[in-house]
Amino acid sequence: MKILSILILSNLLLMSLTADAQNLEVKILPPKIGGQKAIVQLKMKNNLSDAVESARAVCFLLDKQGKMIGHATKWVIGQNKHALEPNGETTFNFVVMSPQPFTTTNLTARVSFSRVVLSGDKLINPNKDVTIINESR
Repeated sequence: MKILSILILSNLLLMSLTADAQNLEVKILPPKIGGQKAIVQLKMKNNLSDAVESARAVCFLLDKQGKMIGHATKWVIGQNKHALEPNGETTFNFVVMSPQPFTTTNLTARVSFSRVVLSGDKLINPNKDVTIINESR
């Protein structure tokens, strides 16, 4: 009975690890600041079995107190760009503009996806199927 329980638990663990690998992985690099412009690079890898036809995201720039000082919303995949094939990788540069020059370079970027469409117009849950990793400086 103990061996059966161990086998079942190990299979469940293996299935959960495999399920977690089925996602759109997004790495956020630290913002590069220059005057009134901040550039936040996203490195994306499609670990899904279908192509990502389009993905829309918003990028928030936060100061060291956590106050939002800028944001931008863009289609980071698709919408006049190529789809991201399974196991494919791509980069996208978010450009966040400010009416005045940024007063600090110690900014943090937070990215949230609002819509992800796979081939065949299948929608996925961005909160569940997109893994976001903040790269440190």
